[in-house]
Amino acid sequence: MTPSVPQIGFDRFIPLGWAAAALNVRAGVAGPENLVALLDAAGLGVEARKKTRTVLNRLWLEPRAELVDYADRGVTLHLVQPDIPVAALCWGMSVVTYPFFGKVAELVGRLSALQGDCAAAEVHRRMSETYGEREGTRRMTNMVLQSQASWGAIERVEKGRRIIRLAPTVIGHDGLTAWLIEAAVRYTCKPLPVSALQSLPLLFPFRLTQPLAYLASNSPNLSIRSEGSGNQLVHFRN
Repeated sequence: MTPSVPQIGFDRFIPLGWAAAALNVRAGVAGPENLVALLDAAGLGVEARKKTRTVLNRLWLEPRAELVDYADRGVTLHLVQPDIPVAALCWGMSVVTYPFFGKVAELVGRLSALQGDCAAAEVHRRMSETYGEREGTRRMTNMVLQSQASWGAIERVEKGRRIIRLAPTVIGHDGLTAWLIEAAVRYTCKPLPVSALQSLPLLFPFRLTQPLAYLASNSPNLSIRSEGSGNQLVHFRN
C-alpha cells in the first residue's frame, strides 16, 4: 500500500491582523463583522476568501474537536493577560492545527540555528521530501513563510531567496510558556526531552525564560517521566 501524502491545510497567506481578529472573535471581544471588514478591505476573490476563512475557522473560530480545549485555554490567556503576544498564541494554534505550518517552522528554526539565516531553497527542498513534488507544495510553503514574516518571526530578503531569523520574543508568562510547550509536544506526537525544550527549532521565534521543567511538571496537561539515567521526558496527558 502506498503511504498517503500528508495534507497541507495551511494554504493561504494569513497576516497577523487577520489571525488576531479571529482570536478576538472567539474571545468575544470583537464581532464577526470586524473580521469580515478586514477580508473585505483585502479585496479577496470569492475562492480566495473561502479558503482564507477555512484556515481562520480551523485556527480559532471552529477548531477540531480535540483542540477545542487547547484553543479555549489560549483564549483565556488572551483575556486574562492582554499583554501576551498575540503572535505567540496564533503560532501555538497553527502548530497544533496545521502540521504543514509546524514543519516549515521546524525547518526554518533548525536551518537558521547557527548563523541566524538560511536559504529558502533548502526549506523548499526539505518540504518537498515530506510533502512531495506535487503542485502546490512550493507555493504553500511560500504562503507559510509569508505569514511567519507577517507575524514577526522572520524577514525574507534577496527577493525571498534568503530567510533571516528575527530577534525572539521573550516569553516570561508561566501559563503561556506551558501552553507553548504543550503545542510542541502535540505537534511532534511524542515525548520531548526536558533538556531540549529551551532550544526547540519549532519555537524559534520565542525565548522561554521560565523554569521549563518546573512548569511542565505542574501543568495539568503535561507530565514529566524519567526514562533512563538522568533522561526526563515531557509527555502530553491524553
